[in-house]
Amino acid sequence: MFEISSAIEAILFAAGESVPVARLSLILEATEGEIEYAAAELAEVYEREGRGMRILRLGDKLQMCSAPEYAPYIAKTLEQRTPPRLSQSALEALAVVAYFQPVTRAHIDQVRGVDSSYTVSVLQQRGLIEPCGKLDAPGRPALFRTTDAFLRTMGISELSQLPPLPDMTSEEGIEKLQNAIDELQNKDPQQISLNDIAEDSAKE
Repeated sequence: MFEISSAIEAILFAAGESVPVARLSLILEATEGEIEYAAAELAEVYEREGRGMRILRLGDKLQMCSAPEYAPYIAKTLEQRTPPRLSQSALEALAVVAYFQPVTRAHIDQVRGVDSSYTVSVLQQRGLIEPCGKLDAPGRPALFRTTDAFLRTMGISELSQLPPLPDMTSEEGIEKLQNAIDELQNKDPQQISLNDIAEDSAKE
């Protein structure tokens, strides 16, 4: 009989992306609780032994990624270039999607007060948001939501862990959100805390 944790490790390594717990449960013929327990044990072993890999929980999915302390070496090895920083408009649109998803582009436009067509396209290219269906309304506009990459960026496993909405009308609030995005670009893939971004909002 194979070890569930070893099977999970092999699958996540080979997948190279997040895998739903439900799918792992089906494949390994184990309950979702058993899958989650085995994954948690595996993640604990990785951290305790200081291994170069980590197991992340992203909502109802699991993903294997590199440990944060080795990000600089990975970047050098792969000769990764840091993408340009997101603009203020992109950060504002990202915040709207994150806190009000699923949303249409029209809703993003309404909240921001300007056209967001190009901005939404940029966020999709960066892998931070994605289409998630159509709104049941005239014209059936596309709905957008954040991605697993967004969760990794913010260092959270599910959207309910998002801190209070940053004050996007202040330069400091925008700068804090930008810094979190920069961390994603410089550490691939990595967990980045959003707690600092929330501090100003909590104090207000």
